[in-house]
Amino acid sequence: MTGRMEAWIILSVAAAAFQTLRFMLQKHLSMGALSTGGATFARFAYSMPFVVTLALGYLAYSGVAWPHLGGAFWIYAFSGGLAQILATWCVVALFAQRNFAVGITFKKTEVIQTALIGLIVLGDRISLTGLVAIVIGLVGVLILSDNRIAGQGARLFNRAAGLGLASGALFAISAVGYRGATLEIASDDPFLRAVVSLAIVTTSQAFGMAAWLAWREKGEISRVIAARRTAVWMGITGMGGSLCWFTAFTLQNAAYVFAVGQIEVIFSLMASVLFFRERVAVRELLGIGLLSASILGLVLLV
Repeated sequence: MTGRMEAWIILSVAAAAFQTLRFMLQKHLSMGALSTGGATFARFAYSMPFVVTLALGYLAYSGVAWPHLGGAFWIYAFSGGLAQILATWCVVALFAQRNFAVGITFKKTEVIQTALIGLIVLGDRISLTGLVAIVIGLVGVLILSDNRIAGQGARLFNRAAGLGLASGALFAISAVGYRGATLEIASDDPFLRAVVSLAIVTTSQAFGMAAWLAWREKGEISRVIAARRTAVWMGITGMGGSLCWFTAFTLQNAAYVFAVGQIEVIFSLMASVLFFRERVAVRELLGIGLLSASILGLVLLV
């Protein structure tokens, strides 16, 4: 295993940890303090100042000029940013339908969808061993998700499943868009490519969501400001997670990055037990085992 591989694996695990913390805060805020749109906006609005400051500071420290950004960069960045907004909105709405861990699990269909979209858009290919590891992880995720909602019919035919699958597809589009954007920046420094892309995307998301809320949800921006003591931490964890994802995308196929990032499901189960006092079934332990085997296979074989 090369240092390059080790870097993207470490970044993927770190991104999953940051993202779990951020979703915990986002769930808390969406359970009364803010609407779904407000909780989604808070994630971007409170990340933006930190990300922009970090990007400008890093460029100044490195003595590097702002990189040239061509048309393809803006297409990838804006399409990825819009997809992430819609995906985050779906996840926050999903929390009202299922418990925290299962809500995150439904989202994890993004891995298979990312592999397909990455192949179509960027030509990213998956090796046979990588595909086997991803499929094992998917089985683990499906086992974790195999839980019906009383009165809503089979698990594949309810609002929660639709929101989860939609969020997975949208996160897949955003990941491929972000990888495409970072690859459009002419630099040998993966962190520079990541932080510049992230600063632009987060700024566009914050202003776009602000305009939407001002139009559709009067007073919600004021509530986001009032929730700043909690929301600012959501912004910091969101920045940490996004920065790790973006940097990993510059180093490796987005599907592999997301596959290792499935460790977030294990983190979210820990959060369910320790913070939300939700119970873990034997079936979920089996799913964790398969998911762990999948991640280990990717770490050792890819």
